[in-house]
Amino acid sequence: MHEINLYEKKIIQDKDFPVQIFENNIREIRTIFSEHWHEHIEMHYILDGAAVFLCNHKPVYGKAGDLIVINSNELHTGVTKTPVFDALVIIFELDKFSEEIVNYNMIFQTLIESDDKIKRLLLEIRKEDSEKKLGYKLAVKSDIYELLTYLMRYYVVESISDKEHLKRNRDLDRLNTVFQYIQKNYTEQLSNQELAKVVHLSESRFCHLFKESMGQSPLNYINEVRLQKAYLLLQQKELNVAEVAAVVGFTDYNNFGRLFKKKYGFSPSEVWERIGTMHTTTN
Repeated sequence: MHEINLYEKKIIQDKDFPVQIFENNIREIRTIFSEHWHEHIEMHYILDGAAVFLCNHKPVYGKAGDLIVINSNELHTGVTKTPVFDALVIIFELDKFSEEIVNYNMIFQTLIESDDKIKRLLLEIRKEDSEKKLGYKLAVKSDIYELLTYLMRYYVVESISDKEHLKRNRDLDRLNTVFQYIQKNYTEQLSNQELAKVVHLSESRFCHLFKESMGQSPLNYINEVRLQKAYLLLQQKELNVAEVAAVVGFTDYNNFGRLFKKKYGFSPSEVWERIGTMHTTTN
């Protein structure tokens, strides 16, 4: 079986320009990117449309003009909520830009809504990267420095100690084995005891570690994974809603519908019907 690893090691080749800039231009309601985590800072500035981003499985709803900041070592994925979705994505190695932020282990606010200064800086970065005129790398780096300074002063929600930072990294790395196991076996009825054995911990110690790291119980996390898989299956429109619920591991159809609507803001049948309407319109 192909090994599932949610850790993504981004390698930025240009040491003088340790940043990746690109746009997501999506014309359907679907997953933007599969769940993963890495040590880099990732920013999504929404140019058009709306989406829900899941950071450590906590939903963050963004619309045009909003900035989504994915802090380092956060599990994250995203799903569009509108048929038209455009976003500017910037991924960079924080330690190459600011030892000050790294040293203070700053955690930025995940959702920043309609900030005019952030909008100006990000659109300047987009323009410089698009035109690539002489000196554009310097201009982009300058704008990123200004952006980071602004975020440090107004949008830091937490600064953690080196000890806590290292502990969080170790815990997430340890739990990565559990995440992989869940991704392979989410259709089964998994127990806390079974998951605890994967990382050689007692059930109580495992549950405490998981809740502390993820902010939710293992069962809630498993259901989140199932819901993500269900969304993808509904988009394919090969199975009806009841079949999808059963395939991803839900034994209670009503509970599946309730959890799905709570997570995405609409029912499973609405996704199924919407995809069907879109297919009919485009054919």
